[in-house]
Amino acid sequence: MDTPQNTALARALTELPGPLPARGVIHIVIPHTDRFTVVGNHLAQHVGLSTVAVGLAVRIQSLPQGTEIGIKALAARFPEGEKLIAAALRELEAHGYLRRAVTNLPDGRIVTRTVFCNQPTALLRARVAAQLPARPQTPPQQPPPPVQDPAPEQPAPEPPATEPPATEPSAPEPPAPQDHAPFVALVPPPTAPRQPPPPLPQPRELTAELHRAATALLSDLRRHAPRFTLSESDVRELAPAVAAWLERDAHPDTIRHALTNDPPRLLRHPAKLLKHRLATLLPPPLPGADDLAAPARPRVTVTPFQTCDGCERAFRAPTPGRCRDCRATHGPAQAAAA
Repeated sequence: MDTPQNTALARALTELPGPLPARGVIHIVIPHTDRFTVVGNHLAQHVGLSTVAVGLAVRIQSLPQGTEIGIKALAARFPEGEKLIAAALRELEAHGYLRRAVTNLPDGRIVTRTVFCNQPTALLRARVAAQLPARPQTPPQQPPPPVQDPAPEQPAPEPPATEPPATEPSAPEPPAPQDHAPFVALVPPPTAPRQPPPPLPQPRELTAELHRAATALLSDLRRHAPRFTLSESDVRELAPAVAAWLERDAHPDTIRHALTNDPPRLLRHPAKLLKHRLATLLPPPLPGADDLAAPARPRVTVTPFQTCDGCERAFRAPTPGRCRDCRATHGPAQAAAA
C-alpha cells in the first residue's frame, strides 16, 4: 500500500485508439513543443553501431554548436570512461556521422575541429554520369519484295502482301550502376573575407640602445627554446616590435615568456607566431606616480554639536545657544518682557 502508483500511464493507455498489441512495446506519443531534438531512424536503429555510439550521437546532436565534445570533455560529463567514449567516437567516424579535421589557426596554433552530421547519407551525391548515346531504334524490318517469276503462259495470281507484325520499340537500357559513389560536400567553402593581421608595434623613438637590446633578446631565444631559432632577416623585422615592448618597461624575461610560452605542437613558422604575439600581447605603458595616487576626497563641513542653554539637549549649530524648541518657547516671552 505504501508503493506509489503511477496512474498517468494507465489513463493514457485507455485513451489509445485501436486494439493494443498483446506483447512488445506500446508507444504513447506526446508531441514535443520545446526542448527536443529530431533523430532519424537511420541512427536510432543503425545495425552497425553499438548502443553507446547511438546514445553518444544523440547526446552530441542535442548539444548547442560550439560545445566541446573531445574525449576528455565527454568523459568528464558522462559516467562512461575515456576508452569506451573513444571507441564510440571511432564508430561514428567510421559510419560518416563524425569527422575530425586538423586546422591551422591564424596565430600558428593547430587545433582539431569536430564536425557532426545528423544525416550523412544526404551528403552522398552520385557523380553526374555522362549521358550514353541513345541506341538508334532499328525500324521494323520490311519483308523482301517478292521475286518476279518469269512470265508464264498464264500469269499466276500474285500472293497478297502481308503486313509485317508490329514490333514494340525497344526501351532504352538504364545506365550501368557505378561501383563507388564519390563524396560530394554540400556545405560551400567559407566566403567571408579574411581579416588582415595586425601591424607590428613600433617604438616612439628607436634608439641604438633599444635596437641592440631587442636584437640580443631575439637572437637569444634559441637558448631557452630551440624551436624559436630565427634568421637574421626575421630578427631585423621583429626588432622594432620588441623595442616597443622594452620602451614600455617590459622586463626581458617577461617578453621571453610571453613569446615562447605554450607553443603549438607543430611549429612550422616561428617568426609568424612571434609576429602575432608581439602585436596582440603588447602591454600598455606603465602608469605614472600621479596616476596611481588615490583621488582626493572632497572635504565635507560637519556642523558641531552644541548644548542648549535652556534644556541642555544636544543639537547641531555653528555657535552655542538655544535649540529650536527653546527659541520657539522663550522667544515671545523675552520679546514681551522687553
